[in-house]
Amino acid sequence: MASLSASNHVARVLSVANHVADVDASSRIANSWRRCLISHKLDPARQGPPQTLTEAEVRHVVEPMEETIRLLTPELDDLARVLRDAGYCVNFADTNATMLFSRLPGEADAKMFMDWKIYTGSNFAETFEGTNGLGTCLAEQKPILVHRDEHFRAQWHMFSCAVAPLFDQAGRLAGAINITSCREDLERTAHQLALAVTMEATRRMEGAIFRDHFHNAWIATVPGDGGSGLLAYDDDHRIVGACRSARALLSLTDGMIASGIDLSRYIKFDHRAARNADELVELRRADGSALGQGHVVPPLRAKSSTPRRDVTVDRFDALHRLAGRDPSLIKSVKRLRSIGDHNLPVLLHGETGVGKDVFARAIHAASNRARNNYVALNCAAMPESLIDAELFGYEAGAFTGARRDGSKGLIVQADGGTLFLDEIGDMPIGLQTRLLRVLENREVWPLGALKPVPVDIRLISASHRDLGRMAEEGVFRADLYFRLRGMEVRLPALRERADRDDVIRQIAREEAPNCRLSEEAWSQLAAYPYPGNMRQLRHVLRLAGCTAEDGIITDADLDLPPFGRRTAESDLAAAERATIIEALRKHGGRVTEAARALKLSRATLYRKIKLLKIETAQ
Repeated sequence: MASLSASNHVARVLSVANHVADVDASSRIANSWRRCLISHKLDPARQGPPQTLTEAEVRHVVEPMEETIRLLTPELDDLARVLRDAGYCVNFADTNATMLFSRLPGEADAKMFMDWKIYTGSNFAETFEGTNGLGTCLAEQKPILVHRDEHFRAQWHMFSCAVAPLFDQAGRLAGAINITSCREDLERTAHQLALAVTMEATRRMEGAIFRDHFHNAWIATVPGDGGSGLLAYDDDHRIVGACRSARALLSLTDGMIASGIDLSRYIKFDHRAARNADELVELRRADGSALGQGHVVPPLRAKSSTPRRDVTVDRFDALHRLAGRDPSLIKSVKRLRSIGDHNLPVLLHGETGVGKDVFARAIHAASNRARNNYVALNCAAMPESLIDAELFGYEAGAFTGARRDGSKGLIVQADGGTLFLDEIGDMPIGLQTRLLRVLENREVWPLGALKPVPVDIRLISASHRDLGRMAEEGVFRADLYFRLRGMEVRLPALRERADRDDVIRQIAREEAPNCRLSEEAWSQLAAYPYPGNMRQLRHVLRLAGCTAEDGIITDADLDLPPFGRRTAESDLAAAERATIIEALRKHGGRVTEAARALKLSRATLYRKIKLLKIETAQ
């Protein structure tokens, strides 16, 4: 539906509801509009923000779901990183359509979401807000894309929402994963691809919930036409659990599972071949016909029956897996092991998409702080006006619009654990000063507070920029740089890794577990330089896993844009950035004089400074 004025939109909604408009009368959007008008008695012309819980109310709702949110967070963070550049926010909402977890996109896009109150605590139930991605998905328990003027309320016409329902280990509705974009330049087809990526991520989240709940059981991955399903069974081969898709595939009910029905009535396979979780197992139906290949994962207690390795070694396993067979990363992990639990700050340096957050999480997991919070903030994704409040916190009534109960701030939330500041090179100079004071005094002053709050944090920071050079140029505080650089770890780009082929194969197994690569697809993947690094590779393989036919990924399934043109554009932008920085340096940071020297208007230079993220003296 094209963008319409508010009055025309209202007329459109009414005509569709009354079967007058020339649209598919049975479409999901039309049916939802009718529900909103007839059952919910809603007005499509109503203006105003959604209902939003206070911080105390959010805590009360989140508390019983903390374990679920913990299981979902890594995948939600990864989804947010993949979709951020397209202006998407990522949310997890409960079954009442209240957002309990939010990741906003970068800069101007984030401001729009904040202005319209699309964040943690906001409620988008269809009964309140009318047709919208989150509310309608939960009402129908089906994935949906609600594009711009398909929203019931005229005021939401600038947003496009792609949402997938989330089901728990017993196939019950547990909430929904929502992505929303305010980008006007994205067509419906782009949002449909984003919906496919979200559905695949939601499937993995459901798998994480299922495996966590049935960690003491054997878990079999069963292939099916509508995607794979998960089946849990005990040592006597009695089924103890099945996810929603497995229940549909095998026609299982709660009563059948409660009765301890025998696995062999549905599936047969060689249990001796199922001892290695990495190996595919040939599965057959009860009548002996081929069902396909699947994985069988033994219970944790079965795994623990093997001789245990030294605990000190075990906690570094994640770092060793990330290092793979790359010599530079192996050396870095060895150095990280040598510093042990010393509270030494770590600075990660690497291109965008190399996995700095994943590496930071592994460092946290290997430390004696692993049982405490890991709190992350992307300084580039947060508007400058919000970083201060998010990082340092504030007291109740500290400023107009502040939450009634105030906010602890991320530094205090990380007390006893690890604080990860990604893209710290984008942190404004003024906030750098405040952060330096926290690191020196081990205490934080929330905005409006009468006394400081003592904190004990381990700081891991990361940037794709050369902070040492920025410190020399005066655009990053030199004293903060040396505070951050207790140990610097360089994460190589994917194209630079000595074990690149191993990495590609491993990520293919993780992102498209039920697919195999054709020779042509492998040739493309092995030869491509990956300007977006790990993030791009995961995105490409997730999409390929969604579009592959008959479980075979071909070169046609790989979305690998030409890289040469991007390199030239990148070099041009870097040269332009360097020229502007040099002009500003020569003229003491005075924009007017620098613009005159560069033969640019002042407005154009200001625009380029913002676009190229150049720090200027305030």
